[in-house]
Amino acid sequence: MKLIDFFKRYPDEQSCRDYFREQRQKEGIICRNCKGTSHCWMKTIEQFQCKECRTRTTLRSGTVMESSNLSFSDWFTAMHLMTSTKKGISAKEMQRQLGRKRYEAVWYMMQKIRVAMGARDERYELSGFTEMDEGFFKTVDSTTKGGKKKKLKRGRGSEKQSPVLVMAETEKVKDPKNHRLSSRCKYFKMRVMPDLTYKTINRIVKDSLSPETKVKTDSYSSYNKLNEVVKKHVAKIVPSDQAGTELPWVHIAISNAKRNLLNNFHHVDDTYLQNYLDEFTYRLNRRYFGEKLFGRLLIACISYCWTF
Repeated sequence: MKLIDFFKRYPDEQSCRDYFREQRQKEGIICRNCKGTSHCWMKTIEQFQCKECRTRTTLRSGTVMESSNLSFSDWFTAMHLMTSTKKGISAKEMQRQLGRKRYEAVWYMMQKIRVAMGARDERYELSGFTEMDEGFFKTVDSTTKGGKKKKLKRGRGSEKQSPVLVMAETEKVKDPKNHRLSSRCKYFKMRVMPDLTYKTINRIVKDSLSPETKVKTDSYSSYNKLNEVVKKHVAKIVPSDQAGTELPWVHIAISNAKRNLLNNFHHVDDTYLQNYLDEFTYRLNRRYFGEKLFGRLLIACISYCWTF
């Protein structure tokens, strides 16, 4: 959705509130007291009331907007800019566009939206044929930030970098011109790992991939026991200069994600790296949604119950 079309559709605070209420009613409201699902809308106080126990629920309660003092218009604009801009947008730029004085409130809102994005993608598993490899993202260690410098390890496992398991579901399609089979990417997942042990990798794979998935990796030793959690594992010795050829979609995703984080945010705290990767993969997996992307994110934010 173009920016001018967005503001035509949601010109003021009331239009945003009305549309949010309409979507909440479609998704369904659950009473926090009796777990009932039948509610009526009380227009005078703008709250839902349970028909069973008469417990009232505010418009924001049970969504990512709960306890937020920012307007519905601010939330809508933030969701639109985070989905319509191809490269994403930083919290500082979002603060400037919204005209807000406090940076922290805008940053926190965007983090909550990213968490909702990640929660939505966790519902789906990759299947079929999947490429997999680890990437290393440069981050700022939150435990040592601002303190004395210490000697850090280099290479694989460096404390300057956070390991990320990247998975790309692919499929074979026939080229209409030469009728040859070529690889096409469908969906991605990126998961930050605390370490590179086979137990950690197997746990992430079990949560992210269907058991019937066929996985292709390089010959790294931590992938040796993937057969325990997937149907088939193909490990191939891949020279460093041929990694982009043997596992093309994984390395394209890693390269684009690194460039995206560097250009927009300059440096990322290791505590929040997963949130930024969730935003990147959310847009990437829905790259063909077009104008529907904002609406799908709004539903994800409504469905996700934020807990502090």
